[in-house]
Amino acid sequence: MSTQTIYTSELDLVKGKVEMAHGSGGKAMAQLIDQLFLKAFSNPWLEQMNDQASFSLPAGKVVMATDSHVISPLFFPGGDIGSLSVHGTVNDVAMSGATPKYLSAGFILEEGFPLADLKTIVDSMAKAAEEVGVAIVTGDTKVVERGKGDGCFINTTGVGVIEGGLDFGANQVKPGDKILVSGTLGDHGVAIMSLRENLTFETTIESDSQALHDLVADMVEAVPEIHCLRDPTRGGLSATLNEIAQQARVGMQIYEAQLPVKSQVQAACEFLGLDPLFVANEGKLVAFCSAEKAQQLLAVMKAHPKGQEAAIVGEVTDDPLSFVQMQTAFGGNRMVDWINGEQLPRIC
Repeated sequence: MSTQTIYTSELDLVKGKVEMAHGSGGKAMAQLIDQLFLKAFSNPWLEQMNDQASFSLPAGKVVMATDSHVISPLFFPGGDIGSLSVHGTVNDVAMSGATPKYLSAGFILEEGFPLADLKTIVDSMAKAAEEVGVAIVTGDTKVVERGKGDGCFINTTGVGVIEGGLDFGANQVKPGDKILVSGTLGDHGVAIMSLRENLTFETTIESDSQALHDLVADMVEAVPEIHCLRDPTRGGLSATLNEIAQQARVGMQIYEAQLPVKSQVQAACEFLGLDPLFVANEGKLVAFCSAEKAQQLLAVMKAHPKGQEAAIVGEVTDDPLSFVQMQTAFGGNRMVDWINGEQLPRIC
């Protein structure tokens, strides 16, 4: 008796599993694309079913970013790998001041992965993209053997447009600039680690995964003179500040008493031996602007739902060694260096 699977006209999205044939380019793959991906991401560009997407862009400078998502676990308080894959790339595009327009999505699936879980992830991606106002216009699916892929990996590439001649970047940062963050630090990384370690706290710590394009739009409209925007993901605020300090050849001074950190996140970090400065965020940004514009920018950020806990946390200094330092709550001073090794692997 043949062991070849006979594919029916409908995928079993309740009990079915990903099979090698779903990446083979044959009928099973066509069913997966048609009945899951195309149905969830439906738009005129994707429905052309070409190997590429052809689209028009408004006048302006084109911005493109790509990100691969290998987070473990795939589902976590506040989100999942699907919504995260949209938010992460949208935010990378938005940090240039661009309006996100289009996304591609590449899936690497492991043989045996439940189709019900895949549908949940795809639906989450579709909802996140709809909320942002971006279209997923092209994609790819590959299947690897059981034990070779850890369920599901997703790559997304985003395209956006900068209108109005905005020019953000580390090269614009200079001594005297103020450093602002849009909200509490470490939420995402601690949410993931708490789930991995089966830790329970008085309140659930949720990931801050969210798209920041709308917050950026309000900031840019009010203060187009912003010098630089970044989202402090892997390596947290520490990595972001050190990276920009090196690129701009400046130093930075931050103040521990001004850093917004939720009490339960701080407690979890102490329990786990982590530092919130090094813990990943997926829905926060860091902004640099002149001291004269800082209070105006802070007010705009606080007026937005995604920036209500924004704060001015430090300033840029004239330091040829590009040191990042922090004044502690006790009045001392310590170096805030790059993270040494991988504090939280598979965090995004």
